[in-house]
Amino acid sequence: MTIDRPAGTRVRYRVLWMAFLLAIITFLDRVCISIAAPFMMDDLGLTLVQMSLVFSAFTLAYSLFEVPSGWLGDVMGPRRVLTRIVLWWSVFTALTGAAQGYRSLLAIRFLFGAGEAGAFPNAVRSFSQWFPMRERGKANGVLFFGSRLGGALTAPLALALIQVWGWRTSFAAFGCVGVAWAVVWYRFYRDTPAEHPAVDAEELAWITQDGRAAERAGTPWASILASPNLYAICAMYFALGYGLYFYFTWLPTYLTRELGFSALTGGFFSMLPFLLAGAADLAGGWCTDRLAHTHGLKHARCTLGSLSFASCALLLLVSTGVASPVAKAVLLAVALASADFALSACWAVCLDVGARHAGVVTGFMNTSGNLGGLIGPLVVGVMVERWGSWTYPFYVTAGVYVMGAVAWLAIDPRKRIA
Repeated sequence: MTIDRPAGTRVRYRVLWMAFLLAIITFLDRVCISIAAPFMMDDLGLTLVQMSLVFSAFTLAYSLFEVPSGWLGDVMGPRRVLTRIVLWWSVFTALTGAAQGYRSLLAIRFLFGAGEAGAFPNAVRSFSQWFPMRERGKANGVLFFGSRLGGALTAPLALALIQVWGWRTSFAAFGCVGVAWAVVWYRFYRDTPAEHPAVDAEELAWITQDGRAAERAGTPWASILASPNLYAICAMYFALGYGLYFYFTWLPTYLTRELGFSALTGGFFSMLPFLLAGAADLAGGWCTDRLAHTHGLKHARCTLGSLSFASCALLLLVSTGVASPVAKAVLLAVALASADFALSACWAVCLDVGARHAGVVTGFMNTSGNLGGLIGPLVVGVMVERWGSWTYPFYVTAGVYVMGAVAWLAIDPRKRIA
């Protein structure tokens, strides 16, 4: 039976709007330290190695606590868990401005990473209850468009605040934004649409057209850990994280020191990948939903994902063979957009196979992605320092994306883990 799109309430779009804002705030708070780093190093007397370890402390903690936080979302529901996550990370964002030296800063950023872990798994977990399968790709596209928009906005916003208030007060300001979001989320959100007083019968019928699994069931850890789907998903997302963190860490250095761009031009080309990736997130979300309706889940998730990753690998290789710095920068930006075209499918496939245990599955996936993000920048730094060339790291990154494209083909989104 075909259910017509409801003419009644649209509460699920308000849920999506809150998730979109969450994604922006997440990346504002996560990336602002990279903008403030030169000022912090001068004031606190930090070396480059010490600042690198501060960056890594966040990524390590974020990776370690992803699965526990995702599991809590399955057990307790995203309403309480996301409120706790955002309040926790907002407090430690503000406390970053109170750091007195290397050790205190290292501890604060580790605890910040531990607190932020689980934000995206729980946001996506909420989509499994508030959106039917045919809308989940688009919902994920909007969510991750917010993350890329946050990445693009952070540099100018953080610089403006630092110039007016200084780096310490700027962290306090960013922390206050998160606290405000958490208050609104807890007051507005409900873990199921049936609990929300503003949802009418038409919208509820639309949301639940695929049926609903029992909530807060016990977690079948043995089945989850024995699933080939889980390991293919983790391998696929490791590749995404490995490549993505180059743009978070080394891209500005590559643009200015290797390609010779000025600070202004380099800043533009640092933003361009995130702007293009945001557009790709929206387009990819629409495309995976459309393909799911017309060609089935296997093509909607796996074929789309594999082609996106393979295209990204090809673009990275091409960027090493052109002479023009502008062409290199544009190809790198389009490469990230190509990979991000599959981002909605990445998270939607976790809902497909994870069902009521989607928080755990997305937690495992995001842990793997952040481990890739931990390793990738280190590999780039070591290879550039040893061989004095950026070409070899791009070869390796392209190879990792090819591995990810193959891993996509090993996933079966029609087979639930438990």
